[in-house]
Amino acid sequence: MGITNSQAAVVVANSESAASKPAYLEALTYVERLHRRLLDVIKDELDRVGCSEINSVQALLLFNIGDAEMTAGELRTRGHYLGSNVSYNLKKLVEADYISHQRSRLDRRSVRVRLTDKGRAICKSIDELYNKHCRSVAEVGDISNEELQQINATLHKLERFWTDQIRYRL
Repeated sequence: MGITNSQAAVVVANSESAASKPAYLEALTYVERLHRRLLDVIKDELDRVGCSEINSVQALLLFNIGDAEMTAGELRTRGHYLGSNVSYNLKKLVEADYISHQRSRLDRRSVRVRLTDKGRAICKSIDELYNKHCRSVAEVGDISNEELQQINATLHKLERFWTDQIRYRL
């Protein structure tokens, strides 16, 4: 008695799944390592400009706020920060005068934040760092624009896959 087409498909799927596990785990390691490395690069830039009162996570938060005015909830949604982490860092940035905040006129529970001049200076430093990277990533890093676009497409698919895992418990 032979195996059916559906049984053969299960065997093929299981072997493909087993073969892709090392690559999947390596990708997870790179995603985590790259985020930590980005924070190290930002910390080096903060040291270079003489800013020691904020950390790299806070500087990245300032960059992500940019010229906008937004709530902590919007920052969590757009920047994928943890809730308590955003609140803590916003509080520290307000205390250090990098951002200002005010209650929303429409919803008194909501607090809107925006950068102060001091916050805009850090945001500008990070933007200049990114511009420098964009100018040299191809020559020094040997990474073409097409490769960056492919990485982004793949990471977008992975993000969508994980989101679906949460939403639909696949």
